[in-house]
Amino acid sequence: MATTKLVVCLANSRKHNGRCIAGLEIVEGLPVEWVRPVSDRPGAEVSEYERQYPDGSDTRVLDVVEIPLLAAAPDGYQAENWLLDPESYWMPRGRATWEELAPLEDDQEPLWPDDAPPTRHGINDRVWASHADGFANSLRLIRVPDLTIRVFAPGADFNNPKRRVQGGFTYLGTSYRVWMTDPVVERHYLAQADGTYDVGDCYATMSLGERADDGYCYKLIAAVITQERAAEGT
Repeated sequence: MATTKLVVCLANSRKHNGRCIAGLEIVEGLPVEWVRPVSDRPGAEVSEYERQYPDGSDTRVLDVVEIPLLAAAPDGYQAENWLLDPESYWMPRGRATWEELAPLEDDQEPLWPDDAPPTRHGINDRVWASHADGFANSLRLIRVPDLTIRVFAPGADFNNPKRRVQGGFTYLGTSYRVWMTDPVVERHYLAQADGTYDVGDCYATMSLGERADDGYCYKLIAAVITQERAAEGT
């Protein structure tokens, strides 16, 4: 059934040739459920055309936006998926503030615990794809007191000079080191020298990505929201 949802955008992250947009639906001022608009393409990514406002601008993290949707389209553990209406504009309806994030934070529960081994550079960064459908969701907004950002070339030992951005943090006593897909954060840190940078207190939108060919689903930092970013509107 076609509908329009009012959503606080909490992620505009890289996905294939487009973006993964996700946020919390707001009804009568209260958060109700996560919504991830998806296209009908095989990768489900959202194009710039599909997510733009009438003035041509892009949806930003913390925008409050009305999104026209055609139907719920849950895909296993990615139960938040909704098929978007590609012919209708998204309509901006304001901005959320740093102070308004606290009520949006998800309940403090482990981030998709699993017995999958970590990757070469990661810590608690993936789950077995065969176990993923046992999870009830694929999106979480969490408060992180100690985020660090690492910029390096993970394939340097194999003659691959491409640099990547990785986030490290502790949540509920467990350490994580996972890849970043927030393009705003990536651009900022890729402009810096290789190294580790302290971010400190922030909110992080965590996403459990689609099933990879290697039999795993990867945990990703889809957005980093600091107090400074909230104030700057980036």
